[in-house]
Amino acid sequence: MTSRLNPYIQFKGNARPALEFYRDCLGGDLVISTFGDFGDPTAEGADGVMHGMLETPAGFTLMASDTPPGMDFKPGSNVSVSLSGDDTAELTGYWEKLSVGGHVAVPLAKQMWGDTFGMCTDKFGIGWMVNIAGSSD
Repeated sequence: MTSRLNPYIQFKGNARPALEFYRDCLGGDLVISTFGDFGDPTAEGADGVMHGMLETPAGFTLMASDTPPGMDFKPGSNVSVSLSGDDTAELTGYWEKLSVGGHVAVPLAKQMWGDTFGMCTDKFGIGWMVNIAGSSD
């Protein structure tokens, strides 16, 4: 897999209908995982979208999620740039450069879904998410 760059939109409890709307407008395949899929399915917010991805026939990729319980939703700053792929060295290099002088919200580390993930805001105030696909071992 090559590295990809695409927008990532954060919503406040309505990511699923938004992604379904975008699918209806743009076509394509929509895959949604909820917070409950990777944690306690009875917890508050478990039915919220932890990660949704729409891939269209035109080659567009749009990712989105609901704001996790306990995190602030900040309209106007709810779009980030997502870098993803499986080249650990390349993506780690991007992460190291993008996070210098900024704020790291989630350190680049192995996550419960098996990938390595980090989230930061660069020194210009732009949000970045880096996801390195886990090995298939």
